[in-house]
Amino acid sequence: MKYKPTLLALAVVAASVFALATPADAKTFRWTSASDIPTLDIHSQNNALGNGVHAAVYEALVYYNSRTFRVEPQLATAWRDVSPTQMRFTLRQGVKFSDGSALTADDVVFSIMRAKARTSNYAIFTQGIDRAVKVDNNTVDLILTGPNPVLLNQLTELRVMSKAWAEKNNSVEPKDIRTQEESFAHRNAMGSGPFMVRSWQPDQRLTMVRNPNWWGWALNPETNVTEIIYSPIRSEATRVAALLSGEVDMVLDPSPQDLGRLRNNANLKVIDGVENRTIFLGMDQHRDELVGSNVKGKNPLKDVRVRRALYQAIDIQTINRVTMRGLSQPTGALVAPMVAGWTERVHDRLPFDQDLSRRLLTEAGYPQGFEVDFACPNNRYINDEEICQAITAMWARVGVRAKLRTLPLVTYFPMIQRYEASIYMLGWGVPTFDALYSLQSLTRSVGTGADGNYNVGRYSNQRMDYVVDRAKVETDGPVRNRLLTEGLQLQNDTVAHIPLHNQIIPWALKKSVDVVHRADNRIDWRLVKVN
Repeated sequence: MKYKPTLLALAVVAASVFALATPADAKTFRWTSASDIPTLDIHSQNNALGNGVHAAVYEALVYYNSRTFRVEPQLATAWRDVSPTQMRFTLRQGVKFSDGSALTADDVVFSIMRAKARTSNYAIFTQGIDRAVKVDNNTVDLILTGPNPVLLNQLTELRVMSKAWAEKNNSVEPKDIRTQEESFAHRNAMGSGPFMVRSWQPDQRLTMVRNPNWWGWALNPETNVTEIIYSPIRSEATRVAALLSGEVDMVLDPSPQDLGRLRNNANLKVIDGVENRTIFLGMDQHRDELVGSNVKGKNPLKDVRVRRALYQAIDIQTINRVTMRGLSQPTGALVAPMVAGWTERVHDRLPFDQDLSRRLLTEAGYPQGFEVDFACPNNRYINDEEICQAITAMWARVGVRAKLRTLPLVTYFPMIQRYEASIYMLGWGVPTFDALYSLQSLTRSVGTGADGNYNVGRYSNQRMDYVVDRAKVETDGPVRNRLLTEGLQLQNDTVAHIPLHNQIIPWALKKSVDVVHRADNRIDWRLVKVN
């Protein structure tokens, strides 16, 4: 009689294989932050929290070393320039997806082109890439539209999905974040990374377990974690209580007011550093009349005097001291100091001056101020809602009556990308550590590809467009850096946005947990260890 294995027998075999692939001191790592990831689709929503989680499941051709932030091999083991507009990548052999199927050049080509799709929110990372071409099963060429000095940095965020899996599950195109429609890849994942998704209940729990097929286990990575459980907890007090009770091992975003007692707890530790993320306000500079404003027939935010008045009515030092408890670095720049193009000059803020703000509003024709819509997230950045409440009060003192509305991350970002906010808060990290990433997304006129993809105030300036387009292809280092600095200064001079501060990110965790703090506020899953 032919042997037919029972479910129990199959489970025993699977458990045995899994046990062989994991260390004896295998551990579960439980962590939390205020918001949930928006999607499991790796090309749908360019969101830093989501990108960090995706990196546990999916891999890119190259990735950053968490200790040096130099680009290092991941799915590609080597690369070289064939010409100024063609780069060849040699793929790592023996890589498998979590279902056991082999990763090939077809998957890489499919994923690069998927990231360029109409519904993708990752066009900023495909900037300068015309197409991906299969040379053979282990070799891929990227054909560029011109020289691209930051291509490798961009590729760290372009993760690879199985072409066959996407086709089988009707997920060839990314989920469009501007709609409510979902695809299979939105709630499911299948990558080649160290972990795989066991289950995801949005706004409740995401559980990931070790991928026994990961090629990296043979290299003895530092992690001893076999299960990762992420539970979003919106309440600051409840997040901290979960850490103090031992329910979670780490809080990614402890509130500033709780840090003192967390640092003094013998069982906990707090590690922090400046994030490469700048928090700022954007303004609708496109509509001829603002929705919800009492000003009819014109848009006050088109006037640079009004934008400057709003800027100089904000007492950023009080926000730093009272709201942020010192966990911010006030700035006048659109990028943080570790980003190429930053200088001390672009970092300088316009001074806080409420009397000047009132005079500027009067000069612009609004001596009594005006009403304006003001939208903010309430679970994305450190004290985001509290910051917006403080700014609303400061603007009221100069006559600007902001009608504040706050929304959770999952509805806030699609809303602002539909251009439905007059003034809005945004925090912009720079995964490439190069100011082009910010200038192209935030200040270039809205166009094709990644041009202006998060310029949701629709600011437009011909000189800015020229500077950004030059910086895309300029390979002379000093010349290119001057272009980036010029773009950052032009953003300041025209008050395209109102910079607030660079976040200082504290992580609170048990002393028994080892992690490497990163400037992009992302956990490197290969390095997490629970003792």
